[in-house]
Amino acid sequence: MSRADETGASPEGVKLIVDANNRFAFELYAQFSEQSKERNIFYSPYSILVALTMTYEGARGQTAEEMQSVLHIPEHADARRPNFASIYNDINKEGKAYKLSTANALWAQKDYKFLEEYTNSIEKYFGGRVTNLDFEGASEKSRQTINKWIEDKTNKKIKDLIPPGLLSAYTRLVLTNAIYFKGTWVRQFDKKETQDDDFTMSSGNTMKVPMMRLTGNDAKFNYAENDELQILEMFYDGEDLSMLIILPKGNDLAGIEESLSLETLSAWQDMLHEQRVDVFIPKFTFETKYLMKKTLTEMGMLTAFGSTADFSGMDGTKELFIQDVIHQAFVEVNEQGTEAAAATAVIMECTSAIRSIPVFRADHPFIFIIQETGTGNILFLGRVCDPRAAGG
Repeated sequence: MSRADETGASPEGVKLIVDANNRFAFELYAQFSEQSKERNIFYSPYSILVALTMTYEGARGQTAEEMQSVLHIPEHADARRPNFASIYNDINKEGKAYKLSTANALWAQKDYKFLEEYTNSIEKYFGGRVTNLDFEGASEKSRQTINKWIEDKTNKKIKDLIPPGLLSAYTRLVLTNAIYFKGTWVRQFDKKETQDDDFTMSSGNTMKVPMMRLTGNDAKFNYAENDELQILEMFYDGEDLSMLIILPKGNDLAGIEESLSLETLSAWQDMLHEQRVDVFIPKFTFETKYLMKKTLTEMGMLTAFGSTADFSGMDGTKELFIQDVIHQAFVEVNEQGTEAAAATAVIMECTSAIRSIPVFRADHPFIFIIQETGTGNILFLGRVCDPRAAGG
């Protein structure tokens, strides 16, 4: 995979992108939480942000202003592009103790004229090359081609991202991002110690779930607590990535969710210090899928989805608008570690269409975050309400 051009990137610039991603992550979480009460949540804010930022690169006027406000990304290209490139290169670096990769692509109607300035910038800074497809004459075959690319880039964990019938003869461009992660815990759980135990849902009802456990002198983790919550950080091999689990002291997650923000997460992380902790966490596997047009409109992207959209930076006209944004994600957490994948597609059409040894027992709903430990960049964010649920 070729490197993106990060000339001009800086630690301060990367932090701007990471802060934008994480702020967007929590604002999106609030939307998903409102829409999916008592249900599991899982998504990659990074995947969604990158796909929408590639779209933003072609937005102009009010459409660009609204997208920039929702995404929180730097308005100026020199502050935005090389720093996105730097994050892209870092995620795809070789020699890691874990598997982590991301890829971008543009899928364009074969005879539709896009501006070279736009397509070149996407390839240069986001690694997203253009593939020509025939949406007009073979929309179903085009759909299968894009879905196959997504499946390949996510180790076959994200299948059929774009559902049948969503692409049409009016489709002009599909922008895609895929991200895949597989890592093993620095301190792994012993499968023989996993036993069925009670998990209490927000409703008060209980269920039996396979509960992993790690106790004893080797069970040292970054840990903190206050009157409202416990927070645990578990590293993956290499310690470049970790999972944070935010567990309320009680069965009601709502109070923690309401206070979840860039600032509160930073304050909670500042409390963390290594100590012995007896850890009990359920195994879980589930998938989610989101059609995000309504969500993003409610967040402030008002014009991008309609006839007044201005994506003239893509083709020199004002004929393109976003028909929909689709996001799909998969996560499995077990004794060895974690596997997670996600993909996003933006479909464009033309208008003519305590001090003693703490016990961390995650036996009720909790939030979990998979992050890069160096930058704090949130790659995946989720909520577990029902560890047995196969879907969202």
